[in-house]
Amino acid sequence: RKNTKRVPSFRKLLRTSKIKLDNKLKNKQYKQQSAAKKYRKEQKKLREAVRDALSKKPFPLEECQKKQAEKYEEEEEEDALPLDMMDEDDLKLMEDLALKASFLTRDLSSNEPVHIKKRKHESVIEKYEKVPRRMQTEPEKELIHLLPIKDKGGIIPQTMEKPVLSGAQDEEEDTEMEDAEDFNEESLPVLTPEEMAAQRRQKLQERKMHIAALASAILSDPDNNVADFASCVNQIKKLKELRAMLMEQDPNVAVIVRKLVMVSLMEIFKDIAPSYKIRPLTEAEKATKVKKETQKLREFEEGLVSQYKFYLENLEQTIKDWKQRKLKKSNVISLKAYKGLAEIAVKCLCELLVALPHFNFHNNIIVLIVPLMNDASKMISELCCEAVKKLFKQDKLGYASLGVVKVISGLVKGRNYDVRPEVLKVFLHLRIKEVELQKDSEDIAPNKKFMTYKEKRKNLSRMQRKWKKAEEKLERELLEAEASESKEKKLKLHTETLNVVFVTYFRILKKAQKSPLLPAVLEGLAKFAHLINVEFFDDLLIVLHSLIASGGLSYRESLHCILSAFHILSGQGDVLNIDPMKFYTHLYKTLFSLHAGGTNDDVGIVLQCLDVMFAKRRKQVSQQRALAFLKRLSTLALHVLPNSSVGILATNRILMQMFPRMDLLLDNESQGSGVYLPELDEPEHCNAQNTALWELHLLQRHYHPTVQKFAAHLIAGAPTEGSAALSLDLSQRHATEHFEAYSMRGMTFNPPVASVTPRRKDTFSQMDSFIDEELNNQLQQHLSGTVVHKLLDSAKHLKESSL
Repeated sequence: RKNTKRVPSFRKLLRTSKIKLDNKLKNKQYKQQSAAKKYRKEQKKLREAVRDALSKKPFPLEECQKKQAEKYEEEEEEDALPLDMMDEDDLKLMEDLALKASFLTRDLSSNEPVHIKKRKHESVIEKYEKVPRRMQTEPEKELIHLLPIKDKGGIIPQTMEKPVLSGAQDEEEDTEMEDAEDFNEESLPVLTPEEMAAQRRQKLQERKMHIAALASAILSDPDNNVADFASCVNQIKKLKELRAMLMEQDPNVAVIVRKLVMVSLMEIFKDIAPSYKIRPLTEAEKATKVKKETQKLREFEEGLVSQYKFYLENLEQTIKDWKQRKLKKSNVISLKAYKGLAEIAVKCLCELLVALPHFNFHNNIIVLIVPLMNDASKMISELCCEAVKKLFKQDKLGYASLGVVKVISGLVKGRNYDVRPEVLKVFLHLRIKEVELQKDSEDIAPNKKFMTYKEKRKNLSRMQRKWKKAEEKLERELLEAEASESKEKKLKLHTETLNVVFVTYFRILKKAQKSPLLPAVLEGLAKFAHLINVEFFDDLLIVLHSLIASGGLSYRESLHCILSAFHILSGQGDVLNIDPMKFYTHLYKTLFSLHAGGTNDDVGIVLQCLDVMFAKRRKQVSQQRALAFLKRLSTLALHVLPNSSVGILATNRILMQMFPRMDLLLDNESQGSGVYLPELDEPEHCNAQNTALWELHLLQRHYHPTVQKFAAHLIAGAPTEGSAALSLDLSQRHATEHFEAYSMRGMTFNPPVASVTPRRKDTFSQMDSFIDEELNNQLQQHLSGTVVHKLLDSAKHLKESSL
């Protein structure tokens, strides 16, 4: 039969729809996959057959018959009589029976009947298959049976030895091959980049919707649903399901899904966590019978704590894997992506540290966060430091602050003081002040409203008023006792916290004076020095002075030493008979180290030192010392930035108002003997009374308006009333507040400069008077349109110039 089917033409192919072509391609791919799958199944069956054959070792038929004959002879050797002892008739009879017997001469391995004839279709291969096999005797090696060779002499078996592989290894190899085959099956369909991107967006959207649905179900009124056992179990189940999504295995969306689940769980735990710590039940409590609602609440709390614990462990493991540069065995997420996951995990831990200081496992979060404050990554270190600062500012009772301070102290000591200075600077945000303690106790004490006398007369009878009076008296006593008890607790916690802080500071001052932590230590001592025990004052002042005299400190560090020393002496140190003249001298000597450049920021610390040295110790300061500082500060105001000048002039105003006879520097006449020595470093002996504040006249013409006002005010003698007095907004501010208010860090001028309208340039009405006559005529001709082209006669101008 002739094949009439023709190849389709090109036009016909063009008319064929794309769907048909896609179907043909899919059918072709399906046939290829089916053929490949069938081939793999056949290979698998072949491997199983080979494995079964390896466990048995066949023997040739001749050897088997020999062994059976030998065995039979050994068994009957004792009973059999030798042939030489038999009669001739008996021997002849045995030989005749042997010729006729068929059972003894038949092949024992054959299953055929005794007297059957030899079949014509029986082949040699079938006989070979009938050979008996036995188990392998050598466990170390095995025989691989190859196809036999047939020649004229018969069948020659072919074998090959191979080392034995354990069954477990064979099974692993089979499973690996099957997995690889399945992987190849899945990777057969090839997608374009656009299709892969669309598929990824679709998967990601599905995961987002699933996360949102689970979170909404968990947050749907958890307090009321706790009473319902089914809702309670369902919430914990959904919380567990959401937590299981932290191990997303799809490599296309694994990173984003895990990040979303981390943040979602963090927000969920912040919302549903109770305002108390859930403790584990004792055996006696578990044995006692309780109400059904109480039992359901216990089960909900137990499930919540369990899931919260697993969540924190997962965050910790994520950070550890990134730190140790480890990857999961699945290799779903790359090492670069693990860094992003670790950052999100740190952010979640920081949020939980600040939001749930009262809940379970808070100390575990502290132990995780504090070492990360010293991390090499700047972003992670700043995140953890900011979280600890927020915790210090929000902590009213002091339990969480004490835990953080203890861990930081152990970290500094364990690292041998090799930590970042930012780790110690967080101590500056501790809420340990006497005023705040009183404020905190007032905040915690409940504001109970009692009825007035008029309300009692109006609403209550005589007996009710009597009972109400006794009840209110009892409530007042209870509130006072509660407030005093909470205040004692806080004072005890704050005292213990400060002890740990000072132990850390003193260790660094004693063992690591050249450490980069020293500025942070000095700054902390300057803030908390008034709370140090009086017994340590002498030793501490000696250490501070030795640090300044060593010359190894920067200017800012030496200022912190001075500030710390005067904070010590201005608080409890008033009872000590210590003269800090050496600190006054050091500050007076180094004031000119300040300028409008890099040290301008140090002016704020200098203003704090001056406030403690003069305003809080004015009875211990001599007039000669105050005059010397007033003159040097006025000179310093000439070569610093405007905000520093305003702060210095505000300090001079306080000096002129506190100390008498400061106005003698506003007069040209000298007071007493001696000449002013501006280069002398001793403020007591520089004869500052014989000079004048001529710098104020220069500052009165300063470009900054506030500096001009302060200079004019000081020239008038710093009056508190009258036309030369300052306004309230300038006079009531502290010097450091002026320094911050007029700062130019944001490249802004305070007060703002008023915008000036640009002037219009003067217009000249007679512009023709500036133009030559001949040029003017040519311009008029061009404008009128009658242009007459003439040759230029340069000789004319030459002749005129020569004449």
